[in-house]
Amino acid sequence: MIRQILAKNVLSRVAGVDTYFGLDYGMNLYRGCQHHCIYCDSRSKCYGNDRFDDDVLVKTNAVDLLAKELRAKRRKGVVGTGSMNDPYMPLEERVGLTRAALEVLAGYGFGVHVVTKSDLVLRDIPLLQRIARTSTAAVSLTLTTLDDELARRIEPGAPPASSRLRALAELSAAGIEARVALMPVLPFLEDAWDNVSAIVREAHRRGVRTVIPWFGMSLRDRQRTYYYRKLDELFPGLREQYEKAYGNGYMCPSPRAAALRASFETMCTHLGVRTSVRPRLAPSAEEPELFG
Repeated sequence: MIRQILAKNVLSRVAGVDTYFGLDYGMNLYRGCQHHCIYCDSRSKCYGNDRFDDDVLVKTNAVDLLAKELRAKRRKGVVGTGSMNDPYMPLEERVGLTRAALEVLAGYGFGVHVVTKSDLVLRDIPLLQRIARTSTAAVSLTLTTLDDELARRIEPGAPPASSRLRALAELSAAGIEARVALMPVLPFLEDAWDNVSAIVREAHRRGVRTVIPWFGMSLRDRQRTYYYRKLDELFPGLREQYEKAYGNGYMCPSPRAAALRASFETMCTHLGVRTSVRPRLAPSAEEPELFG
């Protein structure tokens, strides 16, 4: 179900120094997501979205709020979107909140970093190019397997991995900084070196020069319950491996994480691929963090 809500604010200050994506601010224009990835942390109780898999909430006043909040900022920076939901889920094609937000960011001279699993981002290449003329404009396509069938099972509402590779090539050709978010790498499903190395190699072939990995995943409360139910349905017997390896732990690194990281860093160094991002701004004591 799609429902409309009014938000109190839309922009939040990123705490500390973000070396994953180089963000200064975060924004979420929707609540809930139509991609229904079986591992999504946004199902967790701490986010207060009790109907994550049933409802998508459209923040109808988000663009006006964004303009108001950007005007109040003393320093320009990079605004990230895509942490709590996909800003290019199918609904975006009709509603256009992400597109409108990019227009506002361009108008105020702020940069943007988008995390998405969708090739719909290609629609907004002209806006991203406009932002890139004065600031950062980067798009990270989440890519954790090149197997379209496996991707369909773990990310059932998202475009296939093959579409994401094509999107990376088109973004790179258009002069947009295309990155890969190699995260989460699901233990016992995606944590083979052949899978990781193939992703890096194919992304590099398509112009990607930054790959940010996380060789594991998180699991807590509702997220764990949902994920385990899906493992029982899609990968019988795998749940028991998780329970044995992680118990009720929140951080669930791959048993191969150290070896994967070492091989990954060696490969990326050889290819000239970055594995972290330098932040544009340092945290400022003059500008308080905003939450909500």
